[in-house]
Formats: sequence, structure tokens, C-alpha cells
Amino acid sequence: MSAARYSSPSVTGRYAAPVHDDAVSATLTIPGSKSLTNRELVIAAIADGPGRLVRPLHSDDSRRMVEALRALGVGIEEVDAGGEFGPDLVVTPGELRGGSTVDCGQAGTVMRFIAPLAGLASADVLLTAHETALHRPMGTMIHALRDLGVDIDDEGTWSLPFTVRGHGRIRGGRVEIDASGSSQFVSGLLLAAPRFDVGLHVVHTGESLPSLPHIDMTIEALSLRGIRIERPAVGEWVVEAGVPRAKEIAIEPDLSNAAPFLAAALVTGGEVTVTGWPLHSTQPGALLPDILHAMGAHVSRHSGALTVRAGDGIRGLDLDLSAASELTPTIVGLAVFADAPTTIRGVGHIRGHETDRIAALIGNLRAIGGEAEELPDGLRVIPAPLHGGVWPAHHDHRMATTGALIGLRVPGVEIDEIGTTAKTLPEFTLLWQRMLEGGGA
Repeated sequence: MSAARYSSPSVTGRYAAPVHDDAVSATLTIPGSKSLTNRELVIAAIADGPGRLVRPLHSDDSRRMVEALRALGVGIEEVDAGGEFGPDLVVTPGELRGGSTVDCGQAGTVMRFIAPLAGLASADVLLTAHETALHRPMGTMIHALRDLGVDIDDEGTWSLPFTVRGHGRIRGGRVEIDASGSSQFVSGLLLAAPRFDVGLHVVHTGESLPSLPHIDMTIEALSLRGIRIERPAVGEWVVEAGVPRAKEIAIEPDLSNAAPFLAAALVTGGEVTVTGWPLHSTQPGALLPDILHAMGAHVSRHSGALTVRAGDGIRGLDLDLSAASELTPTIVGLAVFADAPTTIRGVGHIRGHETDRIAALIGNLRAIGGEAEELPDGLRVIPAPLHGGVWPAHHDHRMATTGALIGLRVPGVEIDEIGTTAKTLPEFTLLWQRMLEGGGA
């Protein structure tokens, strides 16, 4: 299926969050994982032959990755496989070329995964982003690539936009980085490392490292394609030089994108089933069943599906979400209806996401009557009566979905720009309505 034939169902503009007084009861299929799609695209681009991604995500972030790789000389073809959420992708590696501009949009994975690949290109590559994402941290990546001998012109800003002056090769070797701001710095280096002359030895020097499951995801994806990776110590990774094997890879559903739908079961006192839930996954969203169970849900698995059913109420907890910080907005959306305060720790780095998520969540809650306070590494939510009002998305897809979740129980909540959900889930409003109507997968 060509790009022209595939029509995204994304909705834009102000969105009046539907109130749902009844208990939801629905079975849903969630589109593919953004994190896996973008990692597999990069690995396929440097593999030893054409590969295929089955059921990949088609969203703003994945589209940016496809466009970035095409700009570097990689062939990517859309092939209709009859999937509800869009075509498969056939990736044909080519000699990485420069002389191009890569617009990363708001995609952190694109800016941090493409920068090392650009060093392998044969000429200059300009990396830029949407004006709302130029603030996202890139200094760690710039510093690491310079230590590896890559020539980067950032005009002294240590941020986007900057030009990578590719010379067709990177020698590799040992590099020390402080990836406390994002695990994507480690993943970006690991993904390109097989094509470095001598591989790569990454040493993380910071006190903390968020979202470790995402690094595990990167390592597993590389290992499945024959790349050997060793971990000689905590915070160290050694990647041997080599060429990843071309493969056909089926992309798992995005488990973090499933979070607001599963949370809706608790908020409405109902039941939601998500099909295709993997038995094993390196996605941070794989922690959802345990988290939701701790908050009072009944969780079960059957025939490859995960079902979350409301219990007697929502429990307030003290949670360390350092391994799954992207779930923070959804957990906040549950915490406002809990029987006690909820403290979320280990997520200080989400201040550097699409927006400062901690400040945005607190500000949005207070604007509709909620109570929350900022902590050095997270926030604390105190349940309080809520009222309607505008819920700013702050150019952040997870802020938008949290507004929809709260709006299930609070009349008059309006998300100012629901189109932000297209970043990772263009079908959000379609699936949300399907859930409320009791639709099937």
C-alpha cells in the first residue's frame, strides 16, 4: 500500500473528552510499538540485505524515522498486507550518503538514533527538529560522538540544529557518557555501533539511568540479528563490529499506548482487554499489569490477551517508575481518583520530554481543582474534587491521553489539541470511541 493510499485516522483540534457514566467493556487491538518500530528500522537500514517489518507503527514519530533513513540513502517501501493500521515496511540498506537535511519533528528517537548514523554517511547531514523540540537534550550525544572522532558543527549550542560532517566511517572504541537525561543516548550509540570499525564500548558515568527496559530492548533487537553484545559491568556495554542479519520482524503492540485504555477500566469500574499482549517484552509498558494490580485492578491473561478489570476502588501508592517513566501521565490520571495520595518517584528526567511533564501535569491538575506537588525526582498527587476546564496538551501525546482519561469521570474536560496523539497513536480517538461503545478488536 503506498503512502498516498494509506489515510491516517488522526483527529486534530479541540476535543471534548467524552464522559462515560457506565462501566466500559471492550476488547481492543493496539497498533505497533513506536520504540520497537524505530529501533528495527535503524537496524534494518544497516543490515546485510532487505528486511521486513510486519505490523509496524505508522505515526508521526515513525514517519520521521522513515524519512530520515530515506534521506540517508536507505530504501523503504510500503507493502499492503491487509493490516488495519497500515502497511508493512520493506527496508533495503544502501550506502549511507549525506548532503541532506533530517527533520526530526518531535521524535527523540529520531534525533538520538540518527545522529550516530549520520557520522557513517559520506557527506554532511543537518539535523533539525520542530521548534517545540529544539530544547530536548542533545549535548550528551554531541559530546560522545566528538569523543569518537565525529566532526559536529553545533555553533557552540550543544543542541539542535547541528551538522554532522560524515566521512563514511567511525572508528569506535571506548566512550564515556552521562545518560542520566535519557536512555536514548545509550540506545542510539548501540544501534549504530556494529558498523563502527572496531565496535564500541559504552560506559555510563552518571548516578542514575532511566528507562533501562529501553536499553534492554535495543540489546535484544541487535542480538536477534546476530550482533554480540557484552555487559562487563553495570552501566557498561560492549558491541562487537559486524553486520546485522536481515530478517522479517513482527512488531509488538505498543504497551505504553495501551495504558490509558486499560486504566479506563479502573476509572469507570469496567473491563478492558488488549489483544496480542506478549508473554515477554522489553517494553516498559510490560510493567503495567503489576502496577495496575497494585492500584486495585484484577489482571488476567488468556489466549494471548491481557484483561484488566476494576476492583473495589483505586489505591494510592508510593511508586518508583524509573524503569517506566513514560507511564507517569497515565498513572497520574488514575491517582486523581484514588483513595489516598500517590507518590511517583524516579522520573525527574521527564522534565526534558516533549514538555516538562511534571510541571505540565501539576499545572493542568491544579487548573481543574486537583492537588499535586513537585518532588525532586517526581510528583505527589492528592485526590480532590475536580471540575471541567481546558486541559492543555503541551505538544505532548501522553498529556492529551491523560486528559481523555480524567474526562471519563469529570464533565467538561477539553483537550486543547488532541492531534498531539498522532505522534505515536493517530488512531487514539477512534479506539477511544470504540472502547466507549463496547467495540471488539
